[in-house]
Amino acid sequence: MPDQREEVIGRSAVELFAGGGGLAMAVHRAGFRPLLFNEFARRACETLVANGARRVEEGADPWIPGPGQPWPLIEGDIRKVEFGYLEGKVDVLAGGPPCQPFSLGGVAKGDEDERNMFPQMFRAIRETRPKAVICENVRGLLRPSFKPYFDYILREMCLPFEERDEGASWLEHDAVLRSRLGAANGDPSRRYEVLMVPVNAADYGVPQIRQRIIIVAFRADLGVDIRRFENLVKPRFSEAALIRSMWDGDYWARHDVPDQVRNRVLARLPQEMTIEDDGMRPWRTMRDALAGIPEIQGCEKPLPPILPEHMDRKERHLGGVSDHIGWPGARIYTGHTPNELDRPAKTVKAGVHGVPGGESVVMLDNGTHRYMTVRETARVMTFPDDWRLEGPRGEKMRQLGNAVPVVLGEVFASAVARVLEEARQGHDRG
Repeated sequence: MPDQREEVIGRSAVELFAGGGGLAMAVHRAGFRPLLFNEFARRACETLVANGARRVEEGADPWIPGPGQPWPLIEGDIRKVEFGYLEGKVDVLAGGPPCQPFSLGGVAKGDEDERNMFPQMFRAIRETRPKAVICENVRGLLRPSFKPYFDYILREMCLPFEERDEGASWLEHDAVLRSRLGAANGDPSRRYEVLMVPVNAADYGVPQIRQRIIIVAFRADLGVDIRRFENLVKPRFSEAALIRSMWDGDYWARHDVPDQVRNRVLARLPQEMTIEDDGMRPWRTMRDALAGIPEIQGCEKPLPPILPEHMDRKERHLGGVSDHIGWPGARIYTGHTPNELDRPAKTVKAGVHGVPGGESVVMLDNGTHRYMTVRETARVMTFPDDWRLEGPRGEKMRQLGNAVPVVLGEVFASAVARVLEEARQGHDRG
Protein backbone atom coordinates (compact mmCIF):
# COMPACT_ATOMS: atom_id res chain seq x y z
CA MET A 1 0.00 0.00 0.00
CA PRO A 2 2.02 2.99 -1.21
CA ASP A 3 2.24 6.34 0.58
CA GLN A 4 0.70 5.20 3.82
CA ARG A 5 1.37 6.68 7.23
CA GLU A 6 4.07 5.08 9.32
CA GLU A 7 2.90 1.92 11.02
CA VAL A 8 2.88 2.06 14.80
CA ILE A 9 5.03 -0.63 16.38
CA GLY A 10 2.84 -3.21 18.04
CA ARG A 11 -0.39 -2.36 16.19
CA SER A 12 -1.66 -5.06 13.89
CA ALA A 13 -4.71 -5.92 11.80
CA VAL A 14 -6.35 -8.69 9.81
CA GLU A 15 -8.62 -7.84 6.90
CA LEU A 16 -11.34 -10.31 5.82
CA PHE A 17 -13.49 -9.90 2.70
CA ALA A 18 -10.85 -7.35 1.70
CA GLY A 19 -12.23 -6.60 -1.77
CA GLY A 20 -10.43 -3.76 -3.53
CA GLY A 21 -8.80 -2.64 -0.28
CA GLY A 22 -10.76 0.39 0.97
CA LEU A 23 -11.13 -0.65 4.61
CA ALA A 24 -7.71 -2.31 4.62
CA MET A 25 -6.14 0.95 3.45
CA ALA A 26 -8.05 2.89 6.11
CA VAL A 27 -6.91 0.58 8.90
CA HIS A 28 -3.32 0.78 7.66
CA ARG A 29 -3.46 4.58 7.56
CA ALA A 30 -4.55 4.48 11.21
CA GLY A 31 -1.21 2.82 11.99
CA PHE A 32 -2.08 -0.89 12.01
CA ARG A 33 0.32 -3.28 10.26
CA PRO A 34 -1.53 -5.83 8.10
CA LEU A 35 -0.88 -9.43 9.16
CA LEU A 36 -3.27 -11.15 6.74
CA PHE A 37 -5.73 -10.44 3.95
CA ASN A 38 -8.42 -12.80 2.71
CA GLU A 39 -10.51 -12.28 -0.41
CA PHE A 40 -12.41 -14.58 -2.75
CA ALA A 41 -12.85 -12.52 -5.95
CA ARG A 42 -9.99 -13.03 -8.39
CA ARG A 43 -9.85 -9.48 -9.75
CA ALA A 44 -9.95 -7.97 -6.27
CA CYS A 45 -7.06 -10.22 -5.29
CA GLU A 46 -5.13 -8.96 -8.31
CA THR A 47 -5.74 -5.40 -7.06
CA LEU A 48 -4.45 -6.25 -3.59
CA VAL A 49 -1.32 -7.84 -5.08
CA ALA A 50 -0.76 -4.81 -7.32
CA ASN A 51 -0.72 -2.64 -4.21
CA GLY A 52 1.67 -4.60 -2.02
CA ALA A 53 0.13 -7.91 -0.94
CA ARG A 54 1.72 -11.26 -1.80
CA ARG A 55 -0.27 -14.42 -2.37
CA VAL A 56 0.21 -17.36 -0.03
CA GLU A 57 0.83 -20.36 -2.27
CA GLU A 58 -1.73 -23.13 -1.97
CA GLY A 59 -0.72 -25.53 0.78
CA ALA A 60 1.86 -23.12 2.25
CA ASP A 61 1.64 -21.54 5.68
CA PRO A 62 1.15 -17.76 5.80
CA TRP A 63 3.95 -15.78 7.36
CA ILE A 64 3.64 -13.07 9.99
CA PRO A 65 5.12 -10.03 8.23
CA GLY A 66 7.45 -7.63 9.92
CA PRO A 67 7.54 -3.89 9.19
CA GLY A 68 8.17 -3.30 5.51
CA GLN A 69 7.58 -6.93 4.51
CA PRO A 70 4.84 -7.92 2.03
CA TRP A 71 1.44 -8.69 3.47
CA PRO A 72 0.17 -12.25 3.01
CA LEU A 73 -2.99 -12.71 0.97
CA ILE A 74 -4.93 -15.96 1.18
CA GLU A 75 -7.04 -16.08 -1.94
CA GLY A 76 -10.21 -18.13 -1.85
CA ASP A 77 -12.98 -19.39 0.43
CA ILE A 78 -12.70 -18.00 3.96
CA ARG A 79 -14.20 -21.23 5.28
CA LYS A 80 -10.91 -22.94 4.47
CA VAL A 81 -8.73 -20.36 6.28
CA GLU A 82 -7.32 -21.22 9.70
CA PHE A 83 -6.65 -18.24 11.96
CA GLY A 84 -5.35 -19.91 15.11
CA TYR A 85 -1.71 -19.02 14.42
CA LEU A 86 -2.66 -15.36 14.96
CA GLU A 87 -4.29 -15.82 18.37
CA GLY A 88 -3.33 -12.95 20.65
CA LYS A 89 -1.46 -11.11 17.88
CA VAL A 90 -4.32 -9.08 16.36
CA ASP A 91 -5.40 -5.63 17.50
CA VAL A 92 -8.10 -5.09 14.87
CA LEU A 93 -10.08 -7.63 12.87
CA ALA A 94 -11.79 -5.75 10.03
CA GLY A 95 -14.04 -6.62 7.15
CA GLY A 96 -17.45 -6.41 5.56
CA PRO A 97 -19.06 -9.85 5.26
CA PRO A 98 -20.80 -10.24 1.89
CA CYS A 99 -24.05 -8.32 2.12
CA GLN A 100 -26.15 -9.93 -0.64
CA PRO A 101 -28.47 -11.62 1.87
CA PHE A 102 -29.45 -8.22 3.26
CA SER A 103 -29.08 -5.79 0.38
CA LEU A 104 -32.16 -4.11 -1.04
CA GLY A 105 -30.95 -5.41 -4.38
CA GLY A 106 -30.35 -8.93 -3.16
CA VAL A 107 -32.49 -12.02 -2.93
CA ALA A 108 -33.55 -11.08 0.62
CA LYS A 109 -33.16 -14.59 2.07
CA GLY A 110 -31.50 -13.33 5.21
CA ASP A 111 -29.75 -15.88 7.36
CA GLU A 112 -30.83 -18.74 5.09
CA ASP A 113 -28.64 -17.48 2.26
CA GLU A 114 -25.40 -19.46 1.96
CA ARG A 115 -23.57 -16.22 1.13
CA ASN A 116 -24.10 -15.00 4.70
CA MET A 117 -20.53 -14.85 5.98
CA PHE A 118 -21.15 -13.46 9.46
CA PRO A 119 -20.57 -16.94 10.97
CA GLN A 120 -17.06 -16.90 9.49
CA MET A 121 -16.44 -13.46 10.99
CA PHE A 122 -17.37 -14.85 14.40
CA ARG A 123 -15.12 -17.87 13.89
CA ALA A 124 -12.21 -15.56 13.09
CA ILE A 125 -12.94 -13.64 16.30
CA ARG A 126 -12.84 -16.85 18.33
CA GLU A 127 -9.58 -17.98 16.76
CA THR A 128 -7.70 -14.64 16.91
CA ARG A 129 -9.25 -12.98 20.00
CA PRO A 130 -8.72 -9.45 18.59
CA LYS A 131 -8.87 -6.38 20.78
CA ALA A 132 -11.35 -4.74 18.43
CA VAL A 133 -13.54 -5.55 15.44
CA ILE A 134 -14.65 -3.18 12.67
CA CYS A 135 -17.40 -4.41 10.36
CA GLU A 136 -19.09 -2.38 7.61
CA ASN A 137 -22.29 -3.40 5.88
CA VAL A 138 -25.44 -2.17 4.13
CA ARG A 139 -28.39 -0.39 5.70
CA GLY A 140 -30.54 -3.29 4.53
CA LEU A 141 -29.61 -5.02 7.77
CA LEU A 142 -31.95 -2.56 9.50
CA ARG A 143 -34.99 -3.39 7.38
CA PRO A 144 -37.93 -4.54 9.54
CA SER A 145 -37.90 -7.99 7.93
CA PHE A 146 -34.26 -8.50 8.99
CA LYS A 147 -34.16 -6.53 12.25
CA PRO A 148 -34.68 -9.55 14.54
CA TYR A 149 -31.86 -11.42 12.82
CA PHE A 150 -29.61 -8.39 12.87
CA ASP A 151 -30.15 -8.00 16.61
CA TYR A 152 -29.11 -11.65 16.88
CA ILE A 153 -25.91 -10.86 14.92
CA LEU A 154 -25.06 -8.12 17.41
CA ARG A 155 -25.60 -10.50 20.33
CA GLU A 156 -23.41 -13.08 18.61
CA MET A 157 -20.66 -10.51 18.34
CA CYS A 158 -21.05 -9.77 22.05
CA LEU A 159 -20.59 -13.45 22.85
CA PRO A 160 -18.70 -15.01 19.92
CA PHE A 161 -17.43 -17.91 22.04
CA GLU A 162 -21.00 -19.13 22.68
CA GLU A 163 -21.09 -21.31 19.58
CA ARG A 164 -24.36 -22.36 18.01
CA ASP A 165 -25.17 -26.03 18.55
CA GLU A 166 -25.26 -28.13 15.43
CA GLY A 167 -28.80 -28.32 14.13
CA ALA A 168 -30.03 -25.44 16.31
CA SER A 169 -31.95 -22.63 14.66
CA TRP A 170 -30.77 -19.07 15.03
CA LEU A 171 -33.81 -18.36 17.19
CA GLU A 172 -32.80 -21.15 19.59
CA HIS A 173 -29.24 -19.86 19.71
CA ASP A 174 -30.51 -16.32 20.22
CA ALA A 175 -32.40 -17.46 23.30
CA VAL A 176 -29.14 -18.87 24.70
CA LEU A 177 -27.30 -15.62 23.99
CA ARG A 178 -30.01 -13.56 25.67
CA SER A 179 -29.75 -15.74 28.75
CA ARG A 180 -25.93 -15.48 28.88
CA LEU A 181 -25.99 -11.71 28.40
CA GLY A 182 -28.61 -11.35 31.10
CA ALA A 183 -26.38 -13.25 33.53
CA ALA A 184 -23.73 -10.49 33.23
CA ASN A 185 -20.87 -12.70 34.35
CA GLY A 186 -18.15 -14.82 32.81
CA ASP A 187 -14.69 -14.17 31.47
CA PRO A 188 -14.59 -10.56 30.10
CA SER A 189 -11.85 -11.55 27.63
CA ARG A 190 -14.47 -13.72 25.90
CA ARG A 191 -17.04 -10.93 25.65
CA TYR A 192 -17.20 -7.85 23.47
CA GLU A 193 -18.87 -4.49 23.91
CA VAL A 194 -20.63 -3.80 20.62
CA LEU A 195 -21.80 -0.57 18.99
CA MET A 196 -23.74 -0.15 15.78
CA VAL A 197 -23.41 3.24 14.07
CA PRO A 198 -25.61 4.15 11.07
CA VAL A 199 -23.60 6.47 8.84
CA ASN A 200 -23.87 8.60 5.74
CA ALA A 201 -20.35 8.81 4.32
CA ALA A 202 -20.96 12.43 3.27
CA ASP A 203 -21.21 13.37 6.95
CA TYR A 204 -17.57 12.24 7.35
CA GLY A 205 -16.07 14.22 4.49
CA VAL A 206 -16.59 11.69 1.68
CA PRO A 207 -17.87 13.39 -1.51
CA GLN A 208 -20.62 10.80 -1.86
CA ILE A 209 -24.02 10.02 -0.36
CA ARG A 210 -23.54 6.51 1.02
CA GLN A 211 -25.80 5.10 3.72
CA ARG A 212 -24.20 2.22 5.62
CA ILE A 213 -23.83 0.78 9.10
CA ILE A 214 -20.56 0.26 10.91
CA ILE A 215 -20.36 -2.24 13.75
CA VAL A 216 -17.47 -1.83 16.18
CA ALA A 217 -16.68 -4.22 19.05
CA PHE A 218 -14.12 -3.95 21.84
CA ARG A 219 -12.99 -6.84 24.02
CA ALA A 220 -14.61 -6.28 27.40
CA ASP A 221 -11.48 -6.91 29.50
CA LEU A 222 -9.67 -3.90 27.97
CA GLY A 223 -11.70 -1.19 29.67
CA VAL A 224 -12.23 0.91 26.53
CA ASP A 225 -14.10 4.17 27.06
CA ILE A 226 -17.11 3.64 24.78
CA ARG A 227 -18.45 7.18 25.19
CA ARG A 228 -15.07 8.55 24.20
CA PHE A 229 -15.16 6.42 21.05
CA GLU A 230 -18.70 7.57 20.21
CA ASN A 231 -17.57 11.20 20.46
CA LEU A 232 -14.59 10.55 18.18
CA VAL A 233 -16.82 9.16 15.41
CA LYS A 234 -19.49 11.84 15.48
CA PRO A 235 -20.17 13.39 12.06
CA ARG A 236 -18.27 16.61 11.33
CA PHE A 237 -19.79 17.59 7.96
CA SER A 238 -23.33 18.56 6.92
CA GLU A 239 -25.53 19.53 4.00
CA ALA A 240 -26.60 22.70 5.82
CA ALA A 241 -22.98 23.83 6.05
CA LEU A 242 -22.56 23.19 2.30
CA ILE A 243 -25.60 25.34 1.51
CA ARG A 244 -24.34 28.12 3.77
CA SER A 245 -20.92 28.00 2.07
CA MET A 246 -22.62 28.38 -1.31
CA TRP A 247 -24.67 31.37 -0.19
CA ASP A 248 -21.75 33.14 1.50
CA GLY A 249 -19.45 32.47 -1.48
CA ASP A 250 -16.79 30.32 0.24
CA TYR A 251 -17.68 27.34 -1.94
CA TRP A 252 -17.52 29.26 -5.22
CA ALA A 253 -14.23 30.92 -4.26
CA ARG A 254 -12.64 27.47 -4.56
CA HIS A 255 -14.05 26.84 -8.03
CA ASP A 256 -13.90 28.75 -11.29
CA VAL A 257 -17.41 28.27 -12.64
CA PRO A 258 -19.53 30.41 -14.98
CA ASP A 259 -21.97 32.80 -13.29
CA GLN A 260 -24.93 31.04 -14.89
CA VAL A 261 -23.90 27.73 -13.29
CA ARG A 262 -23.60 29.32 -9.84
CA ASN A 263 -26.92 31.11 -10.24
CA ARG A 264 -28.64 27.95 -11.40
CA VAL A 265 -27.41 26.05 -8.34
CA LEU A 266 -28.33 28.85 -5.92
CA ALA A 267 -31.82 29.09 -7.40
CA ARG A 268 -32.53 25.52 -6.30
CA LEU A 269 -31.31 25.97 -2.71
CA PRO A 270 -33.27 27.01 0.38
CA GLN A 271 -32.92 30.71 1.12
CA GLU A 272 -29.79 31.63 3.07
CA MET A 273 -31.66 33.01 6.09
CA THR A 274 -33.41 29.66 6.65
CA ILE A 275 -30.14 27.72 7.06
CA GLU A 276 -28.84 27.73 10.62
CA ASP A 277 -25.12 27.50 11.41
CA ASP A 278 -24.70 24.00 12.83
CA GLY A 279 -20.97 24.33 13.47
CA MET A 280 -20.20 21.61 10.92
CA ARG A 281 -17.93 21.64 7.89
CA PRO A 282 -19.56 21.66 4.42
CA TRP A 283 -20.32 18.40 2.69
CA ARG A 284 -17.76 17.79 -0.05
CA THR A 285 -19.15 17.71 -3.57
CA MET A 286 -18.24 15.91 -6.73
CA ARG A 287 -16.78 19.19 -8.01
CA ASP A 288 -14.56 19.25 -4.91
CA ALA A 289 -13.44 15.69 -5.59
CA LEU A 290 -12.47 16.38 -9.19
CA ALA A 291 -10.74 19.65 -8.30
CA GLY A 292 -8.73 17.98 -5.56
CA ILE A 293 -9.21 17.93 -1.79
CA PRO A 294 -5.99 18.90 0.03
CA GLU A 295 -7.01 17.12 3.25
CA ILE A 296 -7.48 13.72 1.56
CA GLN A 297 -4.27 11.78 1.04
CA GLY A 298 -3.66 10.96 -2.61
CA CYS A 299 -6.57 13.10 -3.86
CA GLU A 300 -5.01 16.55 -3.52
CA LYS A 301 -4.45 17.44 -7.18
CA PRO A 302 -7.05 18.33 -9.83
CA LEU A 303 -7.97 15.61 -12.27
CA PRO A 304 -7.52 16.76 -15.87
CA PRO A 305 -10.71 17.26 -17.87
CA ILE A 306 -12.06 14.56 -20.15
CA LEU A 307 -12.41 16.27 -23.54
CA PRO A 308 -14.71 15.17 -26.39
CA GLU A 309 -11.73 13.70 -28.24
CA HIS A 310 -10.99 11.51 -25.22
CA MET A 311 -14.27 9.59 -25.47
CA ASP A 312 -12.69 6.62 -27.22
CA ARG A 313 -11.95 4.16 -24.38
CA LYS A 314 -8.20 4.69 -24.74
CA GLU A 315 -5.83 5.03 -21.79
CA ARG A 316 -3.76 8.21 -21.98
CA HIS A 317 -2.59 8.54 -18.35
CA LEU A 318 -3.95 12.08 -18.36
CA GLY A 319 -2.27 14.08 -15.63
CA GLY A 320 -0.12 11.07 -14.88
CA VAL A 321 -3.01 9.05 -13.40
CA SER A 322 -4.37 5.74 -14.64
CA ASP A 323 -7.97 4.71 -15.32
CA HIS A 324 -8.95 8.25 -16.36
CA ILE A 325 -10.49 7.07 -19.61
CA GLY A 326 -13.38 8.61 -21.55
CA TRP A 327 -16.21 6.12 -22.09
CA PRO A 328 -18.93 6.82 -24.68
CA GLY A 329 -22.61 5.95 -24.67
CA ALA A 330 -23.93 7.51 -21.45
CA ARG A 331 -27.67 8.16 -21.41
CA ILE A 332 -30.03 9.89 -19.01
CA TYR A 333 -33.79 9.33 -18.71
CA THR A 334 -36.47 8.99 -16.05
CA GLY A 335 -35.05 6.91 -13.20
CA HIS A 336 -31.55 7.17 -14.63
CA THR A 337 -30.47 10.68 -13.71
CA PRO A 338 -26.86 11.90 -13.57
CA ASN A 339 -24.68 13.07 -10.73
CA GLU A 340 -24.58 16.83 -10.18
CA LEU A 341 -21.19 18.46 -9.76
CA ASP A 342 -22.28 20.63 -6.83
CA ARG A 343 -23.66 17.81 -4.72
CA PRO A 344 -21.96 14.76 -3.23
CA ALA A 345 -22.01 11.94 -5.77
CA LYS A 346 -24.70 9.31 -5.68
CA THR A 347 -23.89 6.02 -4.00
CA VAL A 348 -21.31 4.11 -6.05
CA LYS A 349 -22.88 0.71 -6.63
CA ALA A 350 -21.62 -2.72 -7.58
CA GLY A 351 -24.65 -4.02 -9.43
CA VAL A 352 -24.56 -6.29 -12.44
CA HIS A 353 -24.38 -3.33 -14.81
CA GLY A 354 -22.79 -0.93 -12.33
CA VAL A 355 -25.04 2.00 -13.40
CA PRO A 356 -28.65 1.05 -12.51
CA GLY A 357 -29.72 4.59 -11.55
CA GLY A 358 -27.27 6.86 -13.30
CA GLU A 359 -24.67 6.57 -10.55
CA SER A 360 -21.86 6.47 -13.10
CA VAL A 361 -23.06 9.42 -15.20
CA VAL A 362 -22.18 13.06 -14.51
CA MET A 363 -23.83 16.23 -15.80
CA LEU A 364 -21.28 18.85 -16.89
CA ASP A 365 -21.47 22.64 -16.66
CA ASN A 366 -22.16 22.95 -20.39
CA GLY A 367 -25.28 20.82 -20.15
CA THR A 368 -23.77 17.68 -21.66
CA HIS A 369 -23.29 14.43 -19.78
CA ARG A 370 -20.89 11.50 -19.88
CA TYR A 371 -19.85 8.45 -17.93
CA MET A 372 -17.57 9.05 -14.97
CA THR A 373 -14.13 7.59 -15.40
CA VAL A 374 -12.94 4.84 -13.07
CA ARG A 375 -10.49 7.33 -11.53
CA GLU A 376 -13.26 9.85 -10.88
CA THR A 377 -15.27 7.09 -9.24
CA ALA A 378 -12.25 6.19 -7.14
CA ARG A 379 -11.99 9.85 -6.13
CA VAL A 380 -15.55 9.93 -4.76
CA MET A 381 -14.66 6.73 -2.85
CA THR A 382 -11.56 8.66 -1.56
CA PHE A 383 -9.11 6.12 -2.98
CA PRO A 384 -5.73 7.74 -3.71
CA ASP A 385 -4.80 8.33 -7.33
CA ASP A 386 -1.88 5.91 -7.14
CA TRP A 387 -4.07 3.01 -6.03
CA ARG A 388 -4.01 0.47 -8.85
CA LEU A 389 -7.22 -1.31 -9.80
CA GLU A 390 -7.02 -4.50 -11.82
CA GLY A 391 -9.39 -6.00 -14.38
CA PRO A 392 -11.67 -4.54 -17.07
CA ARG A 393 -13.69 -1.39 -16.40
CA GLY A 394 -16.73 -3.27 -15.08
CA GLU A 395 -14.67 -5.20 -12.57
CA LYS A 396 -12.90 -2.07 -11.37
CA MET A 397 -16.24 -0.34 -10.85
CA ARG A 398 -17.52 -3.41 -9.01
CA GLN A 399 -14.55 -3.33 -6.65
CA LEU A 400 -15.15 0.34 -5.93
CA GLY A 401 -18.88 -0.18 -5.42
CA ASN A 402 -18.22 -2.94 -2.90
CA ALA A 403 -15.54 -0.97 -1.03
CA VAL A 404 -15.58 1.15 2.12
CA PRO A 405 -14.69 4.79 1.35
CA VAL A 406 -11.16 5.19 2.67
CA VAL A 407 -11.85 8.42 4.55
CA LEU A 408 -14.90 6.94 6.29
CA GLY A 409 -12.98 3.82 7.30
CA GLU A 410 -10.07 5.93 8.52
CA VAL A 411 -12.28 7.95 10.89
CA PHE A 412 -13.40 4.76 12.60
CA ALA A 413 -10.02 2.99 12.50
CA SER A 414 -8.25 6.04 13.93
CA ALA A 415 -10.83 6.29 16.71
CA VAL A 416 -10.29 2.60 17.51
CA ALA A 417 -6.54 3.19 17.66
CA ARG A 418 -7.02 6.19 19.96
CA VAL A 419 -9.27 4.49 22.52
CA LEU A 420 -7.20 1.29 22.55
CA GLU A 421 -4.09 3.34 23.30
CA GLU A 422 -5.87 5.36 25.98
CA ALA A 423 -7.15 2.15 27.59
CA ARG A 424 -3.60 0.74 27.57
CA GLN A 425 -2.21 3.87 29.16
CA GLY A 426 -4.94 3.81 31.80
CA HIS A 427 -4.17 0.18 32.57
CA ASP A 428 -0.45 0.95 32.89
CA ARG A 429 -1.15 3.83 35.28
CA GLY A 430 -3.44 1.57 37.32
